[in-house]
Amino acid sequence: MKLLPAVVALTLLAGCEAAAPSTPAPSTYELPPRQVRPDETALKVPPAKNGDTEFTLIGLAAGLPSITGSHAEMLPKGQYVRLRLVVTNTGTSSVLFDTKRQLLVDDQGATHPSDEQAMLIKRQPGQFDLGHGVRVEFDLYWDIPKDRKPVALRAFGGPTITDMQNVNGTDIKL
Repeated sequence: MKLLPAVVALTLLAGCEAAAPSTPAPSTYELPPRQVRPDETALKVPPAKNGDTEFTLIGLAAGLPSITGSHAEMLPKGQYVRLRLVVTNTGTSSVLFDTKRQLLVDDQGATHPSDEQAMLIKRQPGQFDLGHGVRVEFDLYWDIPKDRKPVALRAFGGPTITDMQNVNGTDIKL
């Protein structure tokens, strides 16, 4: 009988040692890499912020001769440009994000609003509530003259508690 308490104590000690974590938890998410679309170039641009919104540009396709959706094909007046981006709300409250406010800057300094018909055909979002800590990935489309090249995105994150107007965008070079 005197042996039983010693066996129980050793079993408990062995169990406690096995439960101790051997490696710390990772500090970043491990997202699997994805294939770049055939007509797209992967971008290696550092993230940029406007207000409480962080923008990460991940893909660019320029000179697209047409776009096709589930019910229509559309030709551009010039050329279509598609930008794949990730927006993340880094603030403490939600942000009303408007894809129509995002401007493409060309090599001659002109700005272009996103093409509403192209966005509709490709079923991309218009406005959405970007909640605290939420990350959304989508495409923006523009129709720009054939002789122009895209050089930057003028990004507008949305009104925040400190900037209710959000009139100043952030230029992100492509």
